[in-house]
Amino acid sequence: MQIGVPMEIKPQEYRVGMTPGGVRELVAAGHIVQVQTQCGARIGLTDDLYRDAGAQVIETAEALFSDCELIVKVKEPQAQECHLLRSGQTLFTYLHLAADPEQAQLLMASGANCIAYETITSPQGGLPLLAPMSVVAGRLSVQAGAHHMEIHQGGNGALLGGVPGVPSAQVLVLGGGVVGTNAIRMALGMGADVTVIDRSVKRLTELDEQYGGRLRTVYSTADAIEEAASHADLIIGAVLIAGASAPKLITRDMLKKLKPGTVMVDVAIDQGGCFETSTPTTHADPTYVIDQIVHYCVANMPGAVARTATMALTNATLPYIQRLAHGDLDALLKDDPHFANGLNIRESKVTHPAVAAALASATTERSATPLAEPARSMGNAA
Repeated sequence: MQIGVPMEIKPQEYRVGMTPGGVRELVAAGHIVQVQTQCGARIGLTDDLYRDAGAQVIETAEALFSDCELIVKVKEPQAQECHLLRSGQTLFTYLHLAADPEQAQLLMASGANCIAYETITSPQGGLPLLAPMSVVAGRLSVQAGAHHMEIHQGGNGALLGGVPGVPSAQVLVLGGGVVGTNAIRMALGMGADVTVIDRSVKRLTELDEQYGGRLRTVYSTADAIEEAASHADLIIGAVLIAGASAPKLITRDMLKKLKPGTVMVDVAIDQGGCFETSTPTTHADPTYVIDQIVHYCVANMPGAVARTATMALTNATLPYIQRLAHGDLDALLKDDPHFANGLNIRESKVTHPAVAAALASATTERSATPLAEPARSMGNAA
C-alpha cells in the first residue's frame, strides 16, 4: 500500500503523523511511504532521517494526496486538505467532528473513509489512541495553568505550591480519567491543594486509594462543582464523552461566583469545551478573559511539546497503521468492532452514532441561535 504523511498545516502544529522508525517498519513490510518535505523539521525529524528509513520525500501535499491510498495525520484536516481527499481513500487522524460541522460536511463531500483516532476503543473500554495525547495534555494543563496564574498573565498571583507559612493554591480537576489523573499527578507534585470531581464512585475510590489523604475526592453534582469552583485558583476541565460534545460543567453565571483571576484550562475544547464560555484559542494567543476569569482553551495543547507528543502518538498508532496497510478495510472493520468504532465517515455518511447525534444537535443549535457562543468516562485532548 502507498501511505502518505503530509505536513501538518494547522497553526502552531509541529507534530508529525509518523516517525522515521514507523516508516522503517512499514517499508520493511513492503509498503511505500511518502512524507512531505520538512514535515518533521521543527522537532528534529529531518528529511534525511526519513530517507534513511526508506521513505520517499515529496515536495507538495497535492502530489502526496494524489498518490497515496492511506493518509496518516495528527490533527483534523484543514479545508484545503479536505479538498485533496478523494473517494475510496482512507484518512487516519484525529477528527473531533462533534464540534465541527463544517469539517464533517467537507469530509462527506470527499467520499473518503475517515477513521478517527479518538473514537477507536479497546476491549477494556478505553480510548487507546486518545490516551497518549490525554497524558500529555493532562500534564501540560497544570504547567500552563500555573504560568497563567502569574499576575502579569492575568491570574490572581498565587503560587501553585505556596511557600512555608502561605497556603498552596487550590486546584479543581473536573474528571478523573486520563487527563484528570495526569493533571492530579502534576498538581500534587507541585504542592497544590487538589480536589477532583467525578461521577464515578468507583473511579473516586481508586484515586483515593492511590493518593490517600493528599487528594480530596468529590462526587459530581451541580452544587458540588459550583462550591468547589468558587474556592479554586485553577480549574482543569478534563471531561469526555467519546465522539460527542463535552458537557458544559461551568456555566456563564457561575463565573461571577469564582475568585477574580481564577484560571480555567479547558482540555475538552476539541470536543466543544466543558465550560460554557469556552472558545478555541491557539498557542500564539492562548487566553482571553471573561468576568475577570482567565480562559485557556488551546485546541492542540500537545503541539506545545511536539517532539514528545509525536513519539507518544506514533507508538500508539503504528500497530493500527500496520493493520490498515496490510488488510482489507471491510474485513478489518467487520472483524474488529473496536477498530470499527473509529470509523466516523464512509460513503459520504456519518457512521458513528455519537458523532452523528452531536452534529445534528450542533446544526439545530446554530440554526436556532446563529450568534450563540460556541459552545463523559472523563479525559481528553489531542
